[in-house]
Amino acid sequence: MSKKNKKKDQLGKTLVEKILDKANISYQQYEFPTETEGDVQQLQVDHLGVDEHHIYKTLALIGNKTGPLVGVLPLDEHLSYKKLAKLSGNKKVGMIPLKDLEHTTGYQHGANTPVGIWETKKFPIFINESAKQQGQILVSSGKIGRSIEIDANDLRKLVHGTFGEITE
Repeated sequence: MSKKNKKKDQLGKTLVEKILDKANISYQQYEFPTETEGDVQQLQVDHLGVDEHHIYKTLALIGNKTGPLVGVLPLDEHLSYKKLAKLSGNKKVGMIPLKDLEHTTGYQHGANTPVGIWETKKFPIFINESAKQQGQILVSSGKIGRSIEIDANDLRKLVHGTFGEITE
């Protein structure tokens, strides 16, 4: 196979994937189709046959005591602000406004990743308890439409995360 064809078959590595390589953590790359809605690019509803409960979204929030924090939960579930606040030691938490998101996390809406946010910002990370039972989960790799499948325990260790029930 020529070099040209080989390059087409492999996705380039994101910063998150390079961080995982350096930490010797195994993962699998995924690329999903995206669409632009208004001024926001996001994943299409079709996740190429991957169960939505297997794909985890990364939400950036602000706690009244801790400041910025991150919740990681299945795409098909809703965050419980009350549960996350209690787990994180806050009285209340709320979403970071979209206009402040990239400045706060370093990632645009749809590309937030627990690995990249931890590596650059060291914000506390809270991963829904269901990830522990699932084992392998998909999280963003820092670019819209790009994800990595990673063992939830490896992710928790890497980002010094906390497992807990944070969904409604």
